[in-house]
Amino acid sequence: MRRFLVILSLASLLVGCAGPRPAPVQSAGSDASASASSQGGERYALTGDAYPEDPPDVAQVPDAVPQREPRSRGGNKSPYEVWGKRYEVMADASGYRREGRASWYGEKFHGYATSNGEIYDMYKMSAAHRSLPLPSFVRVTSLDNGRSTIVRVNDRGPFHSEREIDLSYAAAARLGILEQGTGRVRVEAIDVERWLARRGGEPEPDPTVTEAGDSDAPQAVRDEPAEGVFLQVAALGSEDGALALQAKLEAEIAGSVRVASAEGLHRVQVGPLDPAGQLDPVREQLRRAGFAQAFIVDDAD
Repeated sequence: MRRFLVILSLASLLVGCAGPRPAPVQSAGSDASASASSQGGERYALTGDAYPEDPPDVAQVPDAVPQREPRSRGGNKSPYEVWGKRYEVMADASGYRREGRASWYGEKFHGYATSNGEIYDMYKMSAAHRSLPLPSFVRVTSLDNGRSTIVRVNDRGPFHSEREIDLSYAAAARLGILEQGTGRVRVEAIDVERWLARRGGEPEPDPTVTEAGDSDAPQAVRDEPAEGVFLQVAALGSEDGALALQAKLEAEIAGSVRVASAEGLHRVQVGPLDPAGQLDPVREQLRRAGFAQAFIVDDAD
């Protein structure tokens, strides 16, 4: 896609987020050595990336579903070079965990080929990364508001030293970074085999649809009475995002996690906890997991 570009102007770098951009003239496909063609002329009529003019509601777009996939034929050449800088593609994504800034890309690239030859759809949960193998599945968590989503990495970029990952419009909306253009995030690779093993060897079902009797699936609750206090980690507008954060916390801390939903707001809370003996240890576990902002609420909140 825009990752390996034939450039007419070398004045500045493509930074990989919404807002003013230089105007590269042509996609060179997934390899830096590919030659220019005339496919991208209409695409680069836009001098900068942009919001879609009439976007659909992406609040209910489900997370990407981790599954076994072979490495893509395109986009995995290693090393590769962009604007005179060499990049290495990782052999696998195991254990990858980084913090940095996320940007996003939208209208300018919607409908054009990604680095692995697929078609970019800004309304799906996808992303671009410089070094993760294509495709990869990662969980991206906002360090500013605790929102989380799972995306499928199928593109290369952003080629900017201060950026960690480039998100689709839908993923950026989920994390609440559309307006400011970038946001602080944690990127964690998902081990697909472990993911599937925990779910009986099948891809995870759509979190918005829970079958009766499926006690392992995360579910939103409606403030059922319970003794003790709760630590509230986040309050999200997206139930999908809240359920994803619930599942993440259940895997990382020693405590029950619920999603208390009311009036369109989904509160992710840990508890009930005994204030005398459980509160401080769970606070420390949340701090180590990156959620130091958690605060106490009682069951009525």
